[in-house]
Amino acid sequence: METRYEKIRSKALELLEKNPDGIRYSELVRMISREFPEIPINTIHGGLWDIDRRFNDKVYKPARGIFRLVKFKDVKIKEEKATENVGLKEESFYKPFADWLVNETEEATKAISLGGNKFKDKWGTPDVIGIRESRKSDIIQIPTEVISAEIKTDSTNLITAFGQACSYRLFSHSVYLVVPKQSSETDISRLDSLCLIFGIGLVLFDVTNVNDPKFEIRVRPLKYMPDIFYTNEYLKLIENELFR
Repeated sequence: METRYEKIRSKALELLEKNPDGIRYSELVRMISREFPEIPINTIHGGLWDIDRRFNDKVYKPARGIFRLVKFKDVKIKEEKATENVGLKEESFYKPFADWLVNETEEATKAISLGGNKFKDKWGTPDVIGIRESRKSDIIQIPTEVISAEIKTDSTNLITAFGQACSYRLFSHSVYLVVPKQSSETDISRLDSLCLIFGIGLVLFDVTNVNDPKFEIRVRPLKYMPDIFYTNEYLKLIENELFR
């Protein structure tokens, strides 16, 4: 008779066989828990966390936190072109994200949609930019902070989007990169690590639903002091929209 650990590992290999792109660890735990509700969740964790070492001839990690069968190593991981699949334009998500920054996270007191070439230079223009200011009723007053965001609905060129987000640190106190949750697990995992290293916030959202994108913070941004020269230079271009 199989032990619980053997049962868990056997099921994990079976599920990985059906998912050539690999499965994120947390999702694998959930899938097995649904299959064996009688097994405590901690036992499932105990049986799964090192399967890439126990079965190193069968399982490997293409990225942090993702398990994949070795037999699929030479098979290209699918990349979804989210905009082509659902027909929703990137601009459709600018205002929902701006509203989310103000109403949900309360990291901005005002946020507006930009995009296009509003800043008129090769360094790019954020899709959303916001400010955080102290209210008159606040006991402790803080200096004005600038929050910028780069939003992508096409998940095939996320590394370029990450580079754009990094450039916004020149004039922003904090920056978000906002990408579809439908992106490949490998891409999300790498962005997760890069955002942690560079202090960029990472937000996932449902690109199929503009009415309820379900923005979810994966990595919180770190705050930095930008180059105030560039902050003032860019904000002069949108002073009327952002400060009045």
